[in-house]
Amino acid sequence: MKEEAKKRLFDRVFVCGKCKAKIRANVFKVQAGKIKCRKCGSHALRPKSREPRR
Repeated sequence: MKEEAKKRLFDRVFVCGKCKAKIRANVFKVQAGKIKCRKCGSHALRPKSREPRR
């Protein structure tokens, strides 16, 4: 996969732990708990997985 595609798909992309919504945000703000899911309001965000699900 090309670097441009990796950056577009995975750079600063987080997934909500409750509703699985994707959110693009600053890493430091997510770690500080300042970012919440716009869909459900949860602060439980994880980075988008780089490995395909099987």
